[in-house]
Order: sequence, then C-alpha cells, then structure tokens
Amino acid sequence: MVEQVDTLVIGAGVVGLALARLLARSDREVVVLEEQDAVGTATSSRNSGVIHAGIYYPAGSRKARLCVRGRELLYAYCADRGVGHRRIGKLIVAVTAAQIDQLESVRRRGIANGVHDLRRLDERALGEYEPEVCGVAAILSPSTGIVDTTGLMHALHRDVLDAGGVVALRTALASAEAVSAGFVVELSDGTRLRCRELINCAGLGAWSVARSVSGHDARTPGRHLAKGNYFTVASGRVPFSRLVYPLPVDGGLGVHYTVDLDGRGRFGPDVEWVDRVDYRVDETRAAAFEAEIGQYWPALPRRSLVPDYAGIRPKISGPGEAAADFVIDGPAAHGIPGLVHLFGIESPGLTSCLAIAEEVERELRGTDR
Repeated sequence: MVEQVDTLVIGAGVVGLALARLLARSDREVVVLEEQDAVGTATSSRNSGVIHAGIYYPAGSRKARLCVRGRELLYAYCADRGVGHRRIGKLIVAVTAAQIDQLESVRRRGIANGVHDLRRLDERALGEYEPEVCGVAAILSPSTGIVDTTGLMHALHRDVLDAGGVVALRTALASAEAVSAGFVVELSDGTRLRCRELINCAGLGAWSVARSVSGHDARTPGRHLAKGNYFTVASGRVPFSRLVYPLPVDGGLGVHYTVDLDGRGRFGPDVEWVDRVDYRVDETRAAAFEAEIGQYWPALPRRSLVPDYAGIRPKISGPGEAAADFVIDGPAAHGIPGLVHLFGIESPGLTSCLAIAEEVERELRGTDR
C-alpha cells in the first residue's frame, strides 16, 4: 500500500523549512525531504547572514516585494522565537565622485521599494559614523540587520515538528509522476508515496528535481552557479560598528564587510562563475579582495586576509546579464495543480523566506497577492 501525505516539500533549507512550517500549521500533513544529514547545509548557511532592507531590486519585482515583506516578518519571528539577531545597520559607500550618481540611483530604488528610512550622508557625516571608512558619500540603511542563520533554521525546524510535520534527512526524491489528484513519488530509499502537493525548494538542485517530475513539461530557466568566497582578517578585529558595502557589481553586491552576532567579521562574497559545486576557497584570490576592500578601507593591513568559507548561489542570470528575479512557477505557469517549482532563490532569499512561504501558499490556492 502506498502511503498518502498532503504535501511533500523538497529541500530543508531556510525557504523549504519556512514553507513547511506555514503549510503544516494549516492542517496539512507535511513531509520535508533533505538529502543531506542536517537542515540548511548549502545556500542557506553559506552566505553573509544579513537581513536585507530591500534596497537594490527593481521596483515591483518579487525580490523587492518579498524582501521588504520578509524583512518585517523575519524581525518579528526572531523576536518571538528568541532567534539571535540585531538591527546593526549598514552603509553603502561611494568611494569616488564618479560613483555618486550610482549611489543616488540605489537610494531612489530603495525608496521606490518602500524602504523609507534611508539616509544620505556626505563625506563628513560618513566619517562621523565610521571614521575608518573612506568615501565621498554614503547611504545609511538603519533597517538592515544580521541574524543567526543556524538558530533561525533550528527554530523553523522545531516549528515544523511541533505542527506535526516530518523532516526526513538523508532522503532524496528519486522520481515523481503527476497523476490524477496529485503525484506518485519514489524516494531514494525506494519508499513510494502519494501526495496532493509537491513543492520544489531544492535550491542548487531545483533544476534536477524539476526534470525528475514526469507528466508535465518541465520548462526550466537557465542555471548559473556563482561562487562567493569570504575572507577574514587574521590580525584582529575590523574597526567598523556596522556593515559596510561598496556599490553593486555585476552578479553581486560587491565585496562587503559583515559581522556575526559574536563580533567575528568577514569580507565577501566576490563573484566567481563556476560550473560545479566546490566550497574550497582559493587563497590566491586574497590579492583581489585586498584591492577591493582597500578602496573603502585603506588601512586594511597588507597580506592579512585568510580564507574563511564559500557559498554557491543558484542564479538564473549569467555573467553580464541583468539580475533575474525569483522564479516561483505554480499551477498558473504549467497547469499542474499542487506543483510549485522555485528557481533562482539566492539573495535576498534568507531575508524573504517567510514571505516566499506566503507567496507559494497563494500559488497553491490560485489567488493573487
């Protein structure tokens, strides 16, 4: 006899867990599949750990809307569940007069997205906020913060379990077939299930999961892997009291400074286009990091950077292309009730996780936002 469940979520990263939490609380029997031996070991944990305000994204885009909504949901959730976080604030810095127009464009975009607390700083004001930062102007974003990503995912995991859901570790989707009133699924251990809803939150593996679902035309967007390396300063603490970002670059937000709740700072990520997942950090990239960081922190001690960690972002857009939006393909896109694929869930996916969960639930109901 084939076991029946209501909802199968593929991937126990921060988005998959947030979605499973929401659906399990709506009287669904939810099972989450995670091929690794712990939750959130890939994109969800290998990032800057930043709660973004919603500044950079095109007005009206999913990224803009879900980041702004998700930011407030995430701050409230962390406060309610005792997850470590802090509204530390951040500076976006123009290091030369030639960058001021781009800085102003970033500010206007943030305002258009509903980020109304941004402050423009001149060189003197910037020096008062961060004396060690070199620049001619900056934007201060007070609502940007940091979060304990591990603590967040553990809290979401507990919520899933408390709501009656199941998180099956070391278990992957082998195949799925769209049938009448749902899906017949085979797992990597040979178990067969039937489910009414199948949600693909597999992150880097979302494309292969989509191809494993037969009975529909799996039209997937392009897949580009952007590796982001991080370095830390071996010689001591960095003299910044908030996050410091340069202006955005092709494929990313620039090599910026972030810090965790224990006060441990790091710089990154850069953008290294790769064709496979490999989390090793090439220490020879330190010279390029030093040059980029030195533009806004000239006092960076020479040859002081040491490799920290790396992450891989599952991007839809490639080198030289405009940044793509989140893709959430529900029944309206492919015609299969109960099936939702998520592609390109990179930054600001951590910030947006609770809002993405709401968006997917709306897709399942077939309602507009």
